[in-house]
Amino acid sequence: MKKTKNRWLIAASAVGIHISIGSVYAWSNFTNPLMEEFGWTSQQVQLTFSLAILFLGLSAAFLGHFVEKYGPRAAGLLAAAFFGVGVIGAGFAVSIGSLTLLYATYGVLGGIGLGVGYIAPVSTLVKWFPDRRGLATGLAIMGFGFAAAISSPVMEILINSVGIANTFYILGASYLVIMTLSSLYLERPPVNWVPEGFNEKMKSGKSRIKEDLSQLTANQAIKTSRFYYLWIMLFINVTCGIAILSAAKPLAQESIGLSTAEAAALVGVLGIFNGLGRIGWASISDFIGRPNTYTTFFVIQIILFAVLPHTQEAILFQVMLAIVYTCYGGGFAAIPAYIGDLFGTKQLGAIHGYILTAWAAAGLAGPMFAAWMKDTTGSYATSLTFFAGMFVIALAVSILIRRDINKLRQQNATKNPNSTMAG
Repeated sequence: MKKTKNRWLIAASAVGIHISIGSVYAWSNFTNPLMEEFGWTSQQVQLTFSLAILFLGLSAAFLGHFVEKYGPRAAGLLAAAFFGVGVIGAGFAVSIGSLTLLYATYGVLGGIGLGVGYIAPVSTLVKWFPDRRGLATGLAIMGFGFAAAISSPVMEILINSVGIANTFYILGASYLVIMTLSSLYLERPPVNWVPEGFNEKMKSGKSRIKEDLSQLTANQAIKTSRFYYLWIMLFINVTCGIAILSAAKPLAQESIGLSTAEAAALVGVLGIFNGLGRIGWASISDFIGRPNTYTTFFVIQIILFAVLPHTQEAILFQVMLAIVYTCYGGGFAAIPAYIGDLFGTKQLGAIHGYILTAWAAAGLAGPMFAAWMKDTTGSYATSLTFFAGMFVIALAVSILIRRDINKLRQQNATKNPNSTMAG
């Protein structure tokens, strides 16, 4: 018999992929060096990052079916090729001073690698951890959140010592190796596989596994209202969160008077909370349920976004921003488990890909809206009040989805009175 792989090493492989592609969050390290070397504007350089996030969402949607058909290993290797070549290609673009080629390599090719690499290990982990879905997906997506904290100082050192183009060459080659090795270990669990000793725990009553509300294909899932409820909740959470991410440094300077160095240090610390929120909230969701987790996100953020513009106390302001960052990261980490609960694992990767189009849309909408509010009103604080209003809508949607869940749970209970439904 073929030996079953270690699920914790599968999780480690997923983290390897996510730490590599998550380096996109450290793109700002290249902003000033590229502007100084080529005279490009901030908007021109920033468009590279925006394109990468846009193609992340688009490729996740279009290639989700590829992940389901060919498996996580093939998908991971495809992601390694696109992302590695994209970053190496960015080095060539910089060496010849071509902004268009930089968009095509890092933005488009790298973005495609981002999308496939993001969903490939996550859908697999849900299947390896039927007992701790939130923890498993939180582990991988935590890697994406922490990646900027790891790669940012490395980028800074390389740019200062070997130049921008060589930095891209070194990073691209490194990501290609790490992602390839990580992908080679990825594999779906055997059919009907459960962790060792789990059946015994089930029989003794020490553990129980909640059944999924349904087992739908991606094309069936997008015809349900609960799919769009999830999409709206993720879109609002990411739009408001990524706007704060893009403006955290100037926001802290104008609101509580931090110096440039202090604000930069705060952004680094907040990145850690982004990562901690991914593993923390995802793990909590295993115990309180995904619907309760999302409702909690929105209640917390309605209060914080309403209070933040009126907060002058520096410590309190920074604590509140840190909590917002945990909710931002937690939203990403809990969504794959939520999808599994509502639609099953039959085509989880493809459904996750469709849901992530919300990220692509939010990646464009959030920062642009915050910048527009700043230009129009002269302050980022006004946009925070608007975001509090958006979270009221998200809260309403998080309550509406419960109505769908309860209706489906009752239908399932009628068909199978002995089953335990996902909560």
